[in-house]
Amino acid sequence: MSVRPILSWPDKRLRTAAADVPEVTDATRAIWDDMIDTMEAMPGLGLAAVQIGVMQRLAVVDCSDTRGQAVRLANPRVVAASDDLFAWDEGSPCLPGVSARIARPRQVTVRFLDETGRERERTFEDLWATSVQHQIDHLAGRMYFDRLSAVKRRMILKKAEKARVRA
Repeated sequence: MSVRPILSWPDKRLRTAAADVPEVTDATRAIWDDMIDTMEAMPGLGLAAVQIGVMQRLAVVDCSDTRGQAVRLANPRVVAASDDLFAWDEGSPCLPGVSARIARPRQVTVRFLDETGRERERTFEDLWATSVQHQIDHLAGRMYFDRLSAVKRRMILKKAEKARVRA
């Protein structure tokens, strides 16, 4: 297990859809372990494999207060979403120093392969739902700021560039 480097925006891989995982193997579980170590080191609430340059539909999320409750997801897909929205200030280690309030469905049901390779469905709510949706966006080659208006998106990217130059 190890902490992996995070890709920086505008790396083209962040705009590339990841490939489905045909089956969960020991190699898959090792990637998940590295992703959890990387997520904890940030610290963050979730991580998609593309953020560490692994172009597979793998994600981890842990929004628990105590940590150590990471959910491992392969090929996650939202199969149901509530009409109620939940707004949260989202950011990404790929674009440090900026965030934006994004409203997403408060509750989502996600179908995925778990760490044993079995297909499961799980319903996530509030911050857990936000994090899962955020990671699924990454796996599709989308960033959180894509959900903003063009004006707000330009402002975020300009602010991020200024922060990067200062660093």
